[in-house]
Amino acid sequence: MLTTVLNLIVQFVTVGGGLWLVWGVIVLAGGLRNQEGPQIQSGIWQVVGGGLIIAAAQLFNTIAVP
Repeated sequence: MLTTVLNLIVQFVTVGGGLWLVWGVIVLAGGLRNQEGPQIQSGIWQVVGGGLIIAAAQLFNTIAVP
């Protein structure tokens, strides 16, 4: 049962990270269109953050549960 709960958490966090990454791409595209430096920077960091969230979730998935 613990394995099932951990897998559910990993899936939820992976989807959340993917949504954060997609939203970062949208912010980045808006910043590039309007040529606004702070918005471009914010979008880049959101994309990086979404990627890190996904990577952390997948790393957490490798934890062996006895």
